[in-house]
Amino acid sequence: MTFQELQPKVIAITSNDTSTRDEKLLSICQLLNESIAYYNWVGFYFANHDAKTLHLGPYVGAETDHTVIPFGKGICGQVAESNANFVVPDVAAQDNYIACSFTVKSEIVVPLFVNGINIGQIDIDSHVIDPFTEADERFLEFVNEEIAKLF
Repeated sequence: MTFQELQPKVIAITSNDTSTRDEKLLSICQLLNESIAYYNWVGFYFANHDAKTLHLGPYVGAETDHTVIPFGKGICGQVAESNANFVVPDVAAQDNYIACSFTVKSEIVVPLFVNGINIGQIDIDSHVIDPFTEADERFLEFVNEEIAKLF
């Protein structure tokens, strides 16, 4: 399924009045995981700005021990500080990478802004080296814009 075909499905999920916010987030994780072959782990982390930590939210994929990540640590922690997308074509070549699983070969993290504040991020791991393109970034920015409406 193309990113363009997925956009109305994302809007349908976020517009559903009978689901809680966490149910909507989980549904988006499931949709992306099932629809894009190289999206092998899809999840959200949310910021606690007082503690300067990220906390795992809804996700789909292998279990992770990384339920709390300090700002600055790993790819997600760096995005919490930089407020910028971070694409890692090959995690083995990344110095500040927190290994989740030996099967993870690449990662993309896109910040989630609400009223100009980075409140979290969508994090996607892939079992493929260098699958993410600018199209992935634009699509995930769209996803986060829709999710921001839930806050």
